[in-house]
Amino acid sequence: MNRRDNIRDILIILIVLWASNSFGQQDPLFTQYAYNKLAFNPAYAGSAGRFSLDLITRIQWVGIKGAPRTVSFNAHTPLRNPKIGIGLNAYRDELGPTIDYGMMAAFAYRILFPSTTLCFGVQAGFKYMDINQGLLDPRDQGDLLLTGQLTNKAVPDVDFGMYYYGNRFYAGLSARHLLENQILVSGTVPGDKTSFTRLRRNFYAIAGGAIPVNVNLDFIPSILVKYLPETRLQADFNASFLINNLLTLGAAYRTDQALAMMIQVNIGKGFAIGYSYDIWFNILKSYNSGSHEIRIGYEFDIFHKDRMLTPRYF
Repeated sequence: MNRRDNIRDILIILIVLWASNSFGQQDPLFTQYAYNKLAFNPAYAGSAGRFSLDLITRIQWVGIKGAPRTVSFNAHTPLRNPKIGIGLNAYRDELGPTIDYGMMAAFAYRILFPSTTLCFGVQAGFKYMDINQGLLDPRDQGDLLLTGQLTNKAVPDVDFGMYYYGNRFYAGLSARHLLENQILVSGTVPGDKTSFTRLRRNFYAIAGGAIPVNVNLDFIPSILVKYLPETRLQADFNASFLINNLLTLGAAYRTDQALAMMIQVNIGKGFAIGYSYDIWFNILKSYNSGSHEIRIGYEFDIFHKDRMLTPRYF
């Protein structure tokens, strides 16, 4: 193993430790967050006005062994009662030897105003963490913390959110992991429980808008702020342009010192495909070749009563 590989291994260890004790990757990270709001705000359920499906896959820090790989699936829809929205969010988040699974069912109650809607939402489900011991190479073979009393445990999880939107703007607040449960992984002797990680409460604020430039061009800025007590804020700033209601081009900046470029194409009949590429300017910049993210979205009107008289921007 050469010096570069040693440095990479050290960085991965630091990343895993950071992720288990701070905001980090406790919640999956997405550059195309504007199309994945249900993942962090249950009040968004049903706000698209149609049955919406979104699949996002993210490969982060390409070139670093054990770097995060995430798959997220969302489905949500309004019901015949326009005041109710429901949804489902499921994901798989891999980081080094750890694999984090989650599935949450969302319910949103919507207060309808003449041109805007105020939503309150809650989602409940479970989180489950597993460890691929085949990827572990302990210094001391037979370490009981790694090989003994391994406990894979699903724990309940609850989120709450508020979301307010109109045809050309939106804003939302949400809190995740309200129960702050611990996931227990290993113990050295029967009855001994060593906590590997704890679900810490995360807070999100999001806002965005669509500003017409001319009949064929709209400017779409947005911001997502993430906060975990006792750590610093993280913010994503996005600036995109929608051209002819078909092509979206944009760029984003993350305060973790990352710049992203994005493109989305509306194929027609409810289909959309998006791609983003992140370039990192922090300590990891010399050891990875960026991050890739692909999104596939599909929408359809299950009630055959399309009320979307103008384009939906969010």
